[in-house]
Amino acid sequence: MTESAHDTQKPDGFMQLPTGLGYTDTLQPCYRRITDAGVSFGLVVEAQHCNVMGICHGGVLSTLADIAAATAVNHAAGRNAGSPTINLALDFISAGKRGQWLQADMHEVSIKRLFGFSSGVISGPDGVIARFNGTFYLPVHDGVWKQSPPAESLFTAE
Repeated sequence: MTESAHDTQKPDGFMQLPTGLGYTDTLQPCYRRITDAGVSFGLVVEAQHCNVMGICHGGVLSTLADIAAATAVNHAAGRNAGSPTINLALDFISAGKRGQWLQADMHEVSIKRLFGFSSGVISGPDGVIARFNGTFYLPVHDGVWKQSPPAESLFTAE
């Protein structure tokens, strides 16, 4: 699928994630939208996202849920830092198919001292694909980065 085909499927306000983010690069091309109203991530399911049955792999859905949930927690906490995942639970409800736009939207985010809690759903054109919730540790330091911390724009509203 070409970049222009992705552009016709992604909703307004989504921007492609930069590469060089480690494991998150396995979702590429992956998009995110961060506004004051909330956090969403999305992708068009391509061959590299599919399992042997030809549907979106559960690991892709788990990764999409994890980055959406963690980003929502960081955004709500006003942080420009990484937050390690303490727990991530998913219920797989239906399948995402090749060529479909899948979108992770956050429904609820709360911050309690050193922890953030979030829940959301991943939806496709036929409805809910998975629902998820996560718990994230909010360290009192800026985090540990392989190099320098990523640009603030990764974590903040457009």
